[in-house]
Amino acid sequence: MRRPLVIVPACTTQIGQHGYHTAQDKYLQAVVVGARCMPLVLPALGGAVDLEAVLAAADGVMLTGSPSNLHPSHYGEAVRDATLPQDAARDATTLPLIRAALRRGIPLIAVCRGFQEVNVALGGSLHQAVQEVDGMLDHREGKALTLEQQYGPAHRVALEPQGRMAQILGGAAELMVNSLHGQGIARLAPGLAVEARADDGLVEAYTVASAPGFSLALQWHPEWRIAENPDSMKLFLAFGQACRNYQSKRQGGA
Repeated sequence: MRRPLVIVPACTTQIGQHGYHTAQDKYLQAVVVGARCMPLVLPALGGAVDLEAVLAAADGVMLTGSPSNLHPSHYGEAVRDATLPQDAARDATTLPLIRAALRRGIPLIAVCRGFQEVNVALGGSLHQAVQEVDGMLDHREGKALTLEQQYGPAHRVALEPQGRMAQILGGAAELMVNSLHGQGIARLAPGLAVEARADDGLVEAYTVASAPGFSLALQWHPEWRIAENPDSMKLFLAFGQACRNYQSKRQGGA
Protein backbone atom coordinates (compact mmCIF):
# COMPACT_ATOMS: atom_id res chain seq x y z
CA MET A 1 0.00 0.00 0.00
CA ARG A 2 1.32 3.46 -0.88
CA ARG A 3 1.98 5.99 1.84
CA PRO A 4 -1.11 8.06 2.65
CA LEU A 5 -1.13 11.55 1.14
CA VAL A 6 -1.30 14.38 3.65
CA ILE A 7 -2.27 17.82 2.33
CA VAL A 8 -0.13 20.63 3.81
CA PRO A 9 -1.45 24.10 2.87
CA ALA A 10 1.31 26.58 2.02
CA CYS A 11 1.92 30.11 3.19
CA THR A 12 2.56 32.91 0.71
CA THR A 13 5.94 34.65 0.77
CA GLN A 14 7.64 37.40 -1.20
CA ILE A 15 11.27 36.61 -2.04
CA GLY A 16 12.88 39.40 -4.00
CA GLN A 17 10.46 40.46 -6.73
CA HIS A 18 8.60 37.17 -6.89
CA GLY A 19 5.82 35.58 -4.88
CA TYR A 20 6.20 32.04 -3.55
CA HIS A 21 4.08 29.37 -1.89
CA THR A 22 6.13 27.89 0.95
CA ALA A 23 6.03 25.20 3.64
CA GLN A 24 8.73 24.83 6.28
CA ASP A 25 10.75 21.63 6.15
CA LYS A 26 10.16 20.75 9.82
CA TYR A 27 6.43 20.29 9.18
CA LEU A 28 7.01 18.14 6.12
CA GLN A 29 9.52 16.05 8.04
CA ALA A 30 6.98 15.54 10.83
CA VAL A 31 4.57 14.05 8.27
CA VAL A 32 7.28 11.81 6.82
CA VAL A 33 9.14 10.78 9.99
CA GLY A 34 6.36 11.07 12.58
CA ALA A 35 3.21 10.10 10.70
CA ARG A 36 5.02 7.97 8.09
CA CYS A 37 2.93 9.54 5.38
CA MET A 38 3.67 11.53 2.22
CA PRO A 39 3.16 15.33 2.41
CA LEU A 40 1.73 17.17 -0.57
CA VAL A 41 2.03 20.97 -0.39
CA LEU A 42 -1.15 22.78 -1.46
CA PRO A 43 -0.64 26.28 -2.93
CA ALA A 44 -2.52 29.02 -1.10
CA LEU A 45 -4.77 29.87 -4.05
CA GLY A 46 -7.89 30.69 -2.08
CA GLY A 47 -11.06 30.41 -4.12
CA ALA A 48 -9.14 28.98 -7.07
CA VAL A 49 -8.48 25.76 -5.12
CA ASP A 50 -10.65 22.86 -6.31
CA LEU A 51 -11.43 21.42 -2.89
CA GLU A 52 -13.25 18.41 -4.31
CA ALA A 53 -10.21 17.46 -6.40
CA VAL A 54 -7.82 18.01 -3.50
CA LEU A 55 -9.82 16.10 -0.90
CA ALA A 56 -10.62 13.25 -3.28
CA ALA A 57 -6.88 12.50 -3.24
CA ALA A 58 -6.26 13.28 0.44
CA ASP A 59 -5.85 10.78 3.28
CA GLY A 60 -5.07 13.49 5.81
CA VAL A 61 -4.55 17.23 6.34
CA MET A 62 -1.85 18.97 8.37
CA LEU A 63 -2.17 22.68 9.17
CA THR A 64 1.16 24.27 10.04
CA GLY A 65 2.40 27.18 12.03
CA SER A 66 3.42 30.38 10.27
CA PRO A 67 4.98 33.80 10.89
CA SER A 68 1.60 35.28 9.90
CA ASN A 69 -1.61 35.58 11.89
CA LEU A 70 -5.17 34.77 10.87
CA HIS A 71 -6.92 38.02 9.93
CA PRO A 72 -9.25 38.98 12.82
CA SER A 73 -12.08 39.91 10.45
CA HIS A 74 -12.78 36.17 10.32
CA TYR A 75 -13.94 36.34 13.93
CA GLY A 76 -15.50 39.79 13.81
CA GLU A 77 -12.66 42.00 15.05
CA ALA A 78 -10.43 44.73 13.67
CA VAL A 79 -6.64 44.36 13.47
CA ARG A 80 -5.10 45.22 16.83
CA ASP A 81 -1.47 45.49 15.69
CA ALA A 82 -0.92 46.34 12.02
CA THR A 83 2.81 45.55 12.28
CA LEU A 84 2.12 41.83 12.61
CA PRO A 85 2.13 39.88 9.32
CA GLN A 86 -1.05 38.63 7.65
CA ASP A 87 -1.61 36.08 4.88
CA ALA A 88 -5.03 36.56 3.32
CA ALA A 89 -4.37 33.90 0.66
CA ARG A 90 -3.68 31.28 3.30
CA ASP A 91 -6.82 32.31 5.22
CA ALA A 92 -8.90 31.94 2.06
CA THR A 93 -7.42 28.49 1.47
CA THR A 94 -7.39 26.91 4.91
CA LEU A 95 -10.74 27.99 6.36
CA PRO A 96 -12.91 26.30 3.70
CA LEU A 97 -10.45 23.38 3.52
CA ILE A 98 -10.86 22.73 7.26
CA ARG A 99 -14.64 22.65 7.11
CA ALA A 100 -14.68 20.42 4.02
CA ALA A 101 -12.09 17.99 5.39
CA LEU A 102 -13.85 17.61 8.73
CA ARG A 103 -17.20 16.98 7.02
CA ARG A 104 -15.61 14.15 5.05
CA GLY A 105 -14.00 12.64 8.15
CA ILE A 106 -10.48 13.16 6.79
CA PRO A 107 -7.90 12.96 9.61
CA LEU A 108 -6.57 16.36 10.61
CA ILE A 109 -3.68 17.56 12.75
CA ALA A 110 -3.11 21.27 13.33
CA VAL A 111 -0.19 23.18 14.87
CA CYS A 112 0.05 26.78 16.15
CA ARG A 113 -1.54 28.95 13.42
CA GLY A 114 -3.35 25.83 12.23
CA PHE A 115 -4.69 25.30 15.77
CA GLN A 116 -6.08 28.83 15.68
CA GLU A 117 -7.45 28.39 12.14
CA VAL A 118 -9.56 25.37 13.06
CA ASN A 119 -11.08 27.18 16.03
CA VAL A 120 -11.98 30.20 13.90
CA ALA A 121 -13.21 28.09 10.95
CA LEU A 122 -15.73 26.46 13.29
CA GLY A 123 -16.96 29.66 14.92
CA GLY A 124 -14.47 30.47 17.69
CA SER A 125 -12.41 33.59 18.32
CA LEU A 126 -8.86 34.53 19.33
CA HIS A 127 -7.02 36.79 21.73
CA GLN A 128 -4.85 38.89 19.42
CA ALA A 129 -2.34 39.53 22.22
CA VAL A 130 -2.51 36.89 24.94
CA GLN A 131 0.13 38.69 27.02
CA GLU A 132 -2.21 41.67 27.38
CA VAL A 133 -5.09 39.62 28.81
CA ASP A 134 -5.44 39.79 32.60
CA GLY A 135 -4.19 36.62 34.25
CA MET A 136 -2.51 35.23 31.14
CA LEU A 137 1.18 34.48 30.72
CA ASP A 138 3.36 35.80 27.91
CA HIS A 139 3.49 32.84 25.52
CA ARG A 140 5.82 34.45 22.98
CA GLU A 141 9.34 33.26 22.27
CA GLY A 142 12.34 35.45 22.96
CA LYS A 143 13.37 36.88 19.59
CA ALA A 144 16.99 37.26 20.68
CA LEU A 145 17.27 33.58 21.64
CA THR A 146 18.68 30.86 19.44
CA LEU A 147 16.26 28.48 17.72
CA GLU A 148 17.24 25.75 20.18
CA GLN A 149 16.28 28.03 23.05
CA GLN A 150 13.08 29.27 21.41
CA TYR A 151 11.87 25.72 20.79
CA GLY A 152 12.98 24.43 24.20
CA PRO A 153 10.48 23.51 26.95
CA ALA A 154 8.77 26.69 28.18
CA HIS A 155 5.83 25.67 30.36
CA ARG A 156 3.68 22.73 31.27
CA VAL A 157 0.23 21.81 30.04
CA ALA A 158 -2.22 19.73 32.04
CA LEU A 159 -4.02 17.04 30.02
CA GLU A 160 -7.68 16.17 30.41
CA PRO A 161 -7.64 12.80 32.24
CA GLN A 162 -10.21 11.13 29.98
CA GLY A 163 -9.19 12.95 26.82
CA ARG A 164 -8.13 11.46 23.52
CA MET A 165 -4.68 12.99 23.80
CA ALA A 166 -4.06 11.50 27.26
CA GLN A 167 -5.04 8.11 25.85
CA ILE A 168 -2.58 8.45 22.96
CA LEU A 169 0.17 9.35 25.44
CA GLY A 170 -0.55 6.37 27.68
CA GLY A 171 -2.40 8.20 30.42
CA ALA A 172 0.03 11.11 30.84
CA ALA A 173 -1.23 13.85 33.16
CA GLU A 174 0.96 16.69 31.92
CA LEU A 175 3.61 17.66 29.37
CA MET A 176 6.33 20.26 29.11
CA VAL A 177 5.91 22.14 25.82
CA ASN A 178 7.54 24.94 23.86
CA SER A 179 5.73 28.25 23.42
CA LEU A 180 6.08 30.51 20.36
CA HIS A 181 2.75 32.29 19.93
CA GLY A 182 1.33 35.71 20.66
CA GLN A 183 -2.29 34.83 19.92
CA GLY A 184 -4.50 32.17 21.47
CA ILE A 185 -8.04 30.96 21.90
CA ALA A 186 -10.52 33.39 23.44
CA ARG A 187 -13.83 31.67 22.63
CA LEU A 188 -13.68 27.95 21.93
CA ALA A 189 -15.76 26.97 18.90
CA PRO A 190 -18.81 24.75 19.37
CA GLY A 191 -18.03 21.06 18.99
CA LEU A 192 -14.43 21.29 20.24
CA ALA A 193 -13.26 19.30 23.27
CA VAL A 194 -10.38 20.67 25.35
CA GLU A 195 -7.48 18.22 25.63
CA ALA A 196 -4.90 20.36 27.46
CA ARG A 197 -4.53 23.74 29.15
CA ALA A 198 -1.60 25.86 30.30
CA ASP A 199 -1.38 26.86 33.95
CA ASP A 200 -2.96 30.24 33.12
CA GLY A 201 -6.03 28.45 31.73
CA LEU A 202 -5.26 29.02 28.05
CA VAL A 203 -6.43 26.17 25.84
CA GLU A 204 -3.34 24.47 24.39
CA ALA A 205 -4.87 21.40 22.72
CA TYR A 206 -8.29 20.22 21.58
CA THR A 207 -10.04 17.69 19.40
CA VAL A 208 -13.06 18.26 17.15
CA ALA A 209 -15.52 16.08 19.02
CA SER A 210 -18.28 16.85 16.52
CA ALA A 211 -16.26 15.53 13.54
CA PRO A 212 -16.48 11.90 12.38
CA GLY A 213 -12.73 11.46 11.85
CA PHE A 214 -9.48 11.81 13.79
CA SER A 215 -8.55 15.35 14.80
CA LEU A 216 -5.94 16.90 17.05
CA ALA A 217 -4.96 20.56 17.34
CA LEU A 218 -1.95 21.78 19.34
CA GLN A 219 -0.92 25.34 20.14
CA TRP A 220 2.75 24.36 20.63
CA HIS A 221 5.22 22.95 18.08
CA PRO A 222 5.49 19.13 18.37
CA GLU A 223 7.14 18.98 14.94
CA TRP A 224 10.39 20.49 16.25
CA ARG A 225 13.06 17.76 16.28
CA ILE A 226 10.22 15.27 16.33
CA ALA A 227 12.39 12.15 16.27
CA GLU A 228 13.94 13.26 19.58
CA ASN A 229 10.58 13.71 21.32
CA PRO A 230 8.74 10.45 22.17
CA ASP A 231 5.49 12.24 23.02
CA SER A 232 5.44 14.12 19.71
CA MET A 233 6.17 10.88 17.88
CA LYS A 234 3.19 9.21 19.55
CA LEU A 235 0.88 12.04 18.51
CA PHE A 236 2.01 11.99 14.89
CA LEU A 237 1.98 8.19 14.75
CA ALA A 238 -1.66 8.27 15.89
CA PHE A 239 -2.42 10.78 13.15
CA GLY A 240 -0.57 8.64 10.61
CA GLN A 241 -2.48 5.52 11.63
CA ALA A 242 -5.74 7.42 11.22
CA CYS A 243 -4.60 8.42 7.72
CA ARG A 244 -3.85 4.79 6.87
CA ASN A 245 -7.24 3.73 8.18
CA TYR A 246 -8.95 6.42 6.12
CA GLN A 247 -6.95 5.43 3.04
CA SER A 248 -7.91 1.78 3.47
CA LYS A 249 -11.58 2.60 3.96
CA ARG A 250 -11.60 4.96 0.96
CA GLN A 251 -9.91 2.44 -1.31
CA GLY A 252 -12.24 -0.29 -0.10
CA GLY A 253 -15.22 1.91 -0.90
CA ALA A 254 -13.80 2.68 -4.33
